[in-house]
Formats: sequence, structure tokens, C-alpha cells
Amino acid sequence: MERWSMVALVLMVSFIVRWAVSLNPYSGAGKPPMYGDYEAQRHWQEITFNLPIDEWYFNTSNNDLEYWGLDYPPFTAYHSLLCAYVAELIDPEWIALFTSQGYESPEHKLFMRATVVVADITIYVPAILYYMHLCEGPWATKVSFLLCALLYPGLILIDHGHFQYNCISLGLTLWGVLGLLNDRVFLGSVAFCMALNYKQMELYHALPFFCYLFGSCLRNLKNGGLKQLIKIILVVLISFACCWLPFLTSFEQSLQVIRRIFPVDRGLFEDKVGNVWCSLSVIVKVKEILSQQTQLWLSFAATLLTILPTCVKLTFDPTIKGFKFALINCSLAFFLFSFHVHEKSILLAAMPVLLILHELPFMATWFLLVSTFSMLPLLLKDGLLLPYICTSLAFLLVTTKLLSAFEKVSVEDLQLQRWSTYIPQLPRVAKSAFRLSVIAMATLSLISVALNPPPQLPHLFPVLVSLFSCIHFLMFLMYFNILHLWEPVVQRQLWKLK
Repeated sequence: MERWSMVALVLMVSFIVRWAVSLNPYSGAGKPPMYGDYEAQRHWQEITFNLPIDEWYFNTSNNDLEYWGLDYPPFTAYHSLLCAYVAELIDPEWIALFTSQGYESPEHKLFMRATVVVADITIYVPAILYYMHLCEGPWATKVSFLLCALLYPGLILIDHGHFQYNCISLGLTLWGVLGLLNDRVFLGSVAFCMALNYKQMELYHALPFFCYLFGSCLRNLKNGGLKQLIKIILVVLISFACCWLPFLTSFEQSLQVIRRIFPVDRGLFEDKVGNVWCSLSVIVKVKEILSQQTQLWLSFAATLLTILPTCVKLTFDPTIKGFKFALINCSLAFFLFSFHVHEKSILLAAMPVLLILHELPFMATWFLLVSTFSMLPLLLKDGLLLPYICTSLAFLLVTTKLLSAFEKVSVEDLQLQRWSTYIPQLPRVAKSAFRLSVIAMATLSLISVALNPPPQLPHLFPVLVSLFSCIHFLMFLMYFNILHLWEPVVQRQLWKLK
């Protein structure tokens, strides 16, 4: 009983932090005519509730796709419709066709914030809680991991501050991971299909799921592996068919949904994002000197080459530990090199990093802090400076105190025994680099708020944040690839979480 009271206390603290962040401004608050992501989510409720399903993704007199047109997969639309039914019971004006556009009120803000909290505590939080239950180690360490994972500032600030529902897609993906961890591959496959049909960016995680399942079946061909593979394929096809059924009435209907989900006319990256293309544009204006088709193929080739080693390794050596590293490597490679990347997409790499927070607390904490910092320009635009500072400091405090993140920097803790001869004094170097990194993030955060950039360089501070973040992400990509590709042979047959 005492153990679970500790868990209850952690859950209560995480809920209070989420609700406190939700009291702050949201994306586009009071900024007509387009407002922001808050209005996008409200508008999707308006569209799905008032229009027939065959008009949701089409440009019509009742559905102007230029005004936050629905551009996420069907499961997002169904979720918007569910929220709309609840909204209609409370106040029909919130989702009235045309007249509700740009609707803002304290009551509506409370409702919208509550929908995120409900999604969080019903999908994402239980998945983290169950993952904690499966982890090995003392109960105190498990609870410490739970608190640190639930206080990750990036997801809290974007979902409960900026306003999105990343907790749904990431939570479903985590349930997919848990299915594979428990050898429930069919349930895991269904969960990940649901995640992919909620947000197309879950493609960042798709290849590790495919490679792990395919590799596992290949390794057991003589023991029913082929039969298992066919069953998995059928489960995936049925899951997609169920989700897409209303949009399979005609080829044009299906094609239009795909066009909306995968637009190729939005550019290589959006705003100041901490990836390679945005950073490279400081020196070479990639968007200007290359055609859009060339940009598309260039990003595809760079992403493919970057993810190839970890995917090949996972296919021929499918271990749970390797699966988790492959999730990190692939999602981070997609963020750094793929086409049309948002700054918020770094959350897709942060989720699998959370899964190794108790195993590699030093590097995981460092990555999660940088991932939050990389979204600083967006958070400042939304007026989320105070919650950004408070949640980041709280996360740094709990990870260093409860998980001893700053102390676990030996070559054994970093799992770099093979490389210690190439980097003398590795623990000292790692600690110094971490300190300098945190100081630099604090300094850039301060000057972004306190100083005005030179008139001839209006985007100086966001560009510096992007460059700083990109350099770190490239370092982390190299590190996690090293851990996966040079995974010790003695650990290859272990199926434990730790």
C-alpha cells in the first residue's frame, strides 16, 4: 500500500504541473486571423461535426482548406468528432459552422485544456506507469523514473501550453512498444497502427517496428516465423482498413486524404527548427538554390542513408534493447534530415529516449533538456517563458537528485567501455561538456528574452538556438548509433527491459 501511495503522489504532482502549465497562454491566443494550433484543433471539431465525412478533407464552400484544413490521418478526425459531441452538449456555439471561427472564452479554454488532460491521463500516463512496472530494479528507482518521465518538460509545454495532442500518438506508440516488450506482437501492432493513423509523423518510428518484427520472424522461420509474419501483416491491414473504411468509398476520396496528409509543397523545414537543413541554410540557402523536387529527393536520400545502419542491425539482430536504440536513431535521423520538419517533431525522438532514462540517466537527461530548449522560439512566441523555465529546472533537479544523472558518467554508465581509450578522462570531459551546454542554454534563453537582435539580423537568436540544438542532436545521433551498432554480444540474448 505504501508503494502505491508513492505512485499516487507522483501522479498527483504530474497532474498539478500539467494543469498549472495549462493556465498559461496557448498558441495564437488573441491573434487573428489564423490564430494558432488551438484554433486548428477547435476548427477540426467544427468541421467534423457539421460536415459529412466525405467533405472533411475536400475544399468546399463550407470547408476552406486554407483555414486550418484537416491534414492529419482519420483517427485524428474521429477524435475531433468525439470532442465535438462533448462540446455541443456544453455550448453549441463553440463548434457552430462559420460563426465559431476564432472562438475564444475562458469556458472554452477550460474545455479544450481538459480534453488534453483527459487524453494524457487515459493513454500516455498509463503507458508510462505500466512501463515503470515492467522495469527491473528497486521500487524507489522505479518511482523516481516515473516522476522524471512524467515531468519531461517538452511534452508538457507543447500539449498543455502550446496546445496539441501529442500525448495520444506518443502514448499509442508507447503501448505498441509495450506490446512488443511483452511478446504481444498483435496488440502492439494494432496500437502502433492507431498511432500512425492519428499522426503521420509516427512514420519516424515505423521502420524500427517493421525491422524488429520482420527480423524476429526471420530468425524463427523454422519455428513458425513465416506464419507469424503473415498474421502480423493481416493484423496491420485489418487495422488500417477499419480506420480508413469511411474513406475507401472511392479512389478519389482516399487519394485526397493522402494528399492532405503528405503535402509536398510546404518546404524543406518550417520556422527555425534545430535540424541540418535549417542550420545549413545559414550558410547555403538550400530552399532558394534547389528546386522543391531536388530538396525532396535530397532529404529522402540523407534520411535513408542515416537510418540504414541501425535498421539493418535491428533486422538481423532483433533485441529489445536494440529496438529501443533504433527508435531513437530513426526518429532523430528523420528529425535532422527529412522533409518538412517542425520544431515540435523532436518530441518523437524524446519519447524513446524517455524509455532509457533509468538506464542512461546522464545522456538521456542531457538530450531531453536540449530537446526542450530547441523549441524555445516557439515557446516564447506563445508566452510560455515562465513555465519553460520552471519545468526545465524542475526536470533537471529531479533527474540529478533522484536518478543521480550527473554522477553516472563513468565509461560503464555511458556504455562506452570500448571507446574509453580514444577519449581519455571521459567522465571529466562529459561533465564539463554538460555544464557548458546547460550554461549556454541558459545564456541563450536569457538573451533571447532580454535583448533585441540587430535590425539587419532579426532572426539571430532563433538561428543560434537552432544551430546549437542541431550540433547537439548530431552528437546524440552518433552516440546512440554507437551504442546500438556496437552492442555487446553478451547482451544480445537478453529480453529484459534493463
